[in-house]
Amino acid sequence: MISTMSARLFSLALLLSVSAPLAAQTSTQAPATPAPLPSVTLPPALDRVLRDYEKHWASGNLAELSKIFSEDGFVMQNGKMPVRGRAAIQEVYKGGAGGQLKLRAYAFAAGDTVGYILGGYTYGNATSDMGKFTLTLRRARGGPWLIASDMDNSNAPRRPGS
Repeated sequence: MISTMSARLFSLALLLSVSAPLAAQTSTQAPATPAPLPSVTLPPALDRVLRDYEKHWASGNLAELSKIFSEDGFVMQNGKMPVRGRAAIQEVYKGGAGGQLKLRAYAFAAGDTVGYILGGYTYGNATSDMGKFTLTLRRARGGPWLIASDMDNSNAPRRPGS
């Protein structure tokens, strides 16, 4: 009798251990959308990088925009090959700059000569982030922060096959 009971309990446990993951995999519920990340306040020297970026982007002044990058800085845009150097940065932004770009920070860190800002961006009157970015920063000791790398991508879901 005990062996029959043990066999039944074992069978039930086996059935549950196999069926529970299958039920979870076939759920029709959409994954939950994460809440937007809160903004953080940047120190003035780092905030200047974001505000200068917005200002030069809005004016379409690509020469001034490229000057907030290090001479050998990178731009790595979503779906495009990376470019390096101020002349290449001006070229890649041709036809794209202009408009009310808004940048906000999620996180940052800065040491003596290197730092980063992680954040989100939007345009115009949009109220939620359209995309996110990582700015890697460098500076000479005591000098202004310059963008060594700007990587961004959209928050829009990828289309099938892309």
